[in-house]
Amino acid sequence: MPSRMQAIIISAPGAPDVLELADLPLPVPRAGEVLIKVAAAGVNGPDLAQRRGHYDPPADASPILGLEVAGVIAVPAANGTRFAGGEPVMALTNGGGYAEYVAVPEGQVLPIPSGWSFAQAASLPETWFTVTQTLVMRAGLERGMSVLVHGASGGIGGAAIQIASLLGAEAIGITSSAEKADYARSLGAIATLDRHEDIPTRVLALTHGRGVDRVVDLLGGEMASVNVAASAHNGHIVQVSTLDGGTASVPLRLMMAKSITISGSTLRPQTGEIKAAIADRIDRDLLPALSAASWTKHKVTCFRLEDAASAHAAMEARGHVGKFALLTSFGLLASAKQGESQ
Repeated sequence: MPSRMQAIIISAPGAPDVLELADLPLPVPRAGEVLIKVAAAGVNGPDLAQRRGHYDPPADASPILGLEVAGVIAVPAANGTRFAGGEPVMALTNGGGYAEYVAVPEGQVLPIPSGWSFAQAASLPETWFTVTQTLVMRAGLERGMSVLVHGASGGIGGAAIQIASLLGAEAIGITSSAEKADYARSLGAIATLDRHEDIPTRVLALTHGRGVDRVVDLLGGEMASVNVAASAHNGHIVQVSTLDGGTASVPLRLMMAKSITISGSTLRPQTGEIKAAIADRIDRDLLPALSAASWTKHKVTCFRLEDAASAHAAMEARGHVGKFALLTSFGLLASAKQGESQ
């Protein structure tokens, strides 16, 4: 084991160019944690917010960016029984993913589905944990329900579409271009809408006047009233981000008349026990399907770890499809070997 590693640090809150490559000591795993040799780290909205100085990590978490990774177990958890040294895994981290090594609670680690690259696996946990916690476990998504998904071509939106489809629900995606609509349908959306059209009218037409049972919204702002109008009686709106505004005007009387619930939460502050419970739910009910040859994998655009600033700039442009991942030198070598074997 080396004593030091390469990692991305934030020199000061600000634009993407504040991200710098640094030489740091390896993290020391705590009780119940594994040490993962990172091949790839996913890039997510909370990373951008933390870089800007708007999303401080919890006091006991790593200040290094990165909430999801894939790689191999470098050091198993003391007295752990789930993973052995050298085993390929993906994990939801508590920070520290933009590095060559990261310590992660064993309960937040999952096996990599068969046939998946490290980059594909690294860009799954943050979004799938978020959607499983909010849409499935909290909002009670069930077979036969309909789900309206904003940002359907992004990480959260794509995860919501695929999870809904896996559980026997029908997802309607909202996108902003024909390319993004095609991608959302490839993931399992039964229909797509343009974000600038009359969404409630189209939703009511697609649902025979009933409205949707669930909504996954990343935008906030003016979409809050749209979501209420598009919801069915006893609908549940899940707020997972506020990209277009943290305040909103909500038609309360219509919301009351429809008995609509609006819930919101963030994943990072949840306890280790809650995150482990989410991991168990994913492992039991969702993960087996991802190893099928017929499964459509989400799109991932890769950057080198040292090019994290470029990945952040590309994500902030909001024109992308799918997710971004950062590859370490170990990940680049693994990717090259995988390409040779295909």
